[in-house]
Amino acid sequence: MKFRTRKATKQTLLLCTVSLLALAADFPHGARAQSNLPAVTVDAPQPQQRARSAPTTSSRSTARATRRANRAATTPPQAAPMPSVHERIYAGTNSYVAGQSSAASKTDTPLIDTPRSVSVIDRKELDDRGVTSIPEAVRYSAGVTTGGYGYDPRFDQIYIRGFSTTTLGDFRDGLKQFPAGFSTFRTEPYQLDRVEIIKGPAAVLYGQSVPGGLVDRRSKFPVENQVNEIAIQAGTFDRFQTAFDIGGAASPDKSLLYRLVGVARSGDTNFDVADQRLMLAPSLTWRPTADTTLTTYALVQKDETDSSVAALNRNGKLLTVNGEYLRASDPKYDYLKLQQVQTGYKLEHRFDDVFTFRQHTRFSNLKTDSRYLSGSFANTTTSIYNRAAYAVGDEQTSWQTDNNLQADFATGPVAHRVLAGVNYDHNVWDFQFGGSGVQSAYALDISNPTYGIAGATPAYTSGSRSTQEQVGVYLQDQMRLGGWHLSLAGRHDWADQTRINTYTNAVTGQRNDSAFSYSAGLLYHFDNGVAPYVSYATSFQPTTSMAIDGSVLAPSEGEQFEAGVKYQPRADVLLTASVYDLTEKNAAKLAGYVNGVAYYASVGEIHVQGVELEARARLTPELETVTAYTFSDAEITKTTVASELNKVPAVTPKHTASSWLNYSFLNGPLDGLGLGVGVRYIDATWTSNANTDRNNGYTLVDLAMRYDLGKLARQFAGFQASVNANNIADEQIAVCNAGYCYLSQGRTVIGTLRYRW
Repeated sequence: MKFRTRKATKQTLLLCTVSLLALAADFPHGARAQSNLPAVTVDAPQPQQRARSAPTTSSRSTARATRRANRAATTPPQAAPMPSVHERIYAGTNSYVAGQSSAASKTDTPLIDTPRSVSVIDRKELDDRGVTSIPEAVRYSAGVTTGGYGYDPRFDQIYIRGFSTTTLGDFRDGLKQFPAGFSTFRTEPYQLDRVEIIKGPAAVLYGQSVPGGLVDRRSKFPVENQVNEIAIQAGTFDRFQTAFDIGGAASPDKSLLYRLVGVARSGDTNFDVADQRLMLAPSLTWRPTADTTLTTYALVQKDETDSSVAALNRNGKLLTVNGEYLRASDPKYDYLKLQQVQTGYKLEHRFDDVFTFRQHTRFSNLKTDSRYLSGSFANTTTSIYNRAAYAVGDEQTSWQTDNNLQADFATGPVAHRVLAGVNYDHNVWDFQFGGSGVQSAYALDISNPTYGIAGATPAYTSGSRSTQEQVGVYLQDQMRLGGWHLSLAGRHDWADQTRINTYTNAVTGQRNDSAFSYSAGLLYHFDNGVAPYVSYATSFQPTTSMAIDGSVLAPSEGEQFEAGVKYQPRADVLLTASVYDLTEKNAAKLAGYVNGVAYYASVGEIHVQGVELEARARLTPELETVTAYTFSDAEITKTTVASELNKVPAVTPKHTASSWLNYSFLNGPLDGLGLGVGVRYIDATWTSNANTDRNNGYTLVDLAMRYDLGKLARQFAGFQASVNANNIADEQIAVCNAGYCYLSQGRTVIGTLRYRW
């Protein structure tokens, strides 16, 4: 059996790489400019630091003049000390421990003072582990599981606390990336500065969302430090990639900053799944005054992968020939071609020492053309898998804006950080579908499978347009009294949705909903770094599922109680332990069929209780770790399907554990060498909600090695070579879910050469 090999555009990518290296030679090779931005004050001022009354116009002018004078007096870049090689290799943080999270509260709040469980994966960790996708980025975090449908490149398969956040928990820079029906916005990890994971309901700040939480992908934006990097990669499955990240100050006074990030990739992944990408992301920051910042940005991306990567199974059992799994579709016929564009701006203006206004507005467009083969066996003994061709067209257009006003003030001994905001989302999704019917030319004989079928793309025969609008207003107050931290927040949303048949213009679904969500958290931060906390949060999520009468069902609702303790004895150590009780109510559950069309009922309920342990720490100057353990006890407590009652939801493991260890030699003959090893364990899971068959548990091992070539000779300063190997034993993990089976990603080995100057 031989899968077809795609024609790679390596010559084009190589030409781009050579051009970038030539461009790099023209840049100065001096010391990296040190940041002149003042340190961010994350705690509200003490009462004695500010009069309780609002400052006068004169005092505001004086405060602004003082801030400008302080900024002007900052040591010029050329006076900064020469950074070490380690600092040049890792321009950002030198630790796996992030001090703050902006996603959890929409304000820069220390993680140790945030009364809920949050994980942050910073740029250094992403580079050390050689992350090539968002699921890879988050899979060493507590409470997070990936690969519920194996390796499916259309989506970032991520579950948080037992609930899928794949499509409805996808956020970028604080704004939701709304999914289309057959595809989603794809995020390139190289273009990210960090990834933040909020665990549990987050609707109080973000509106409609799933109860498990969300993943906020934080983009690379301009910084004062000069950022110059070119990277070349080559790896298994004919992978070849070139990438660059260039940015810094565009004016002597650093009032104008820029950044340009680009990626060009060609190749496949295991199971002959295409992985091709072109991405360009420019951004520009203008600071006309010390109090005003405007960042504009854009992203253009073009991907090609496959539409259907399902493995062929009969009655839930995977089929193999000569030890190889079979694709249900045909790799040569199958494709998914995606184009996405995002453009927006972020505005921040500080009026005085109390009020700061922020606005983030973004326009997004996603277009997908795809086709695949799928079918069935005529009976339980035949070797012929009869297939038909299908075509899917998706287009998603979104316009979003989030506006908030932050006020830092004090009432007596209590310091407040109040955030009041309003956001608006407008989304239009167009969907088209067509099929060819079963054709003998597409039949697959599993006794002698042959791939490489070519054929026409079916014409579209049906289509729909869904329009969604949401308006939300929210209010949050973060209060501090000594070591006590109390957070209270509430939000009200109005959500409207309409669906029409684009061939007949008939309205096929319509619903208007409103919901109030709220949260509360209390934490005490002891002087020794221990911080116990309790919290409560709710969420809601409108659904597009329809009842038997054709009406759209009411939104599902989420509720969570959480308690935990954090411990941070020093800046590069953060230990978190949490327990939670999470319930989703009114979940849409399949209730039956009318003339072959499914209808649903809002009677589903899932209850999850869990324990999470996570350690992010630099154990010694050379050794750092990210270690996590999760226990999850999930149960379907309400359903219309009798066989699912009191059962465990499909692909929900009870135990998961992971540990990544990174060792950097900082002196001696091995100075400049870095080694990493990771182990990931996933417990056995059920293949369906009926709990009749299991997916086996598994343990995977990842390895990494890197070397600072500047240690060999001065002329190699700034060069770093690394090799990352994931699933080193090439375990072929099969995951079956609700009648479909998929393969997880096999062994991948990627070598990277970076040059930073």
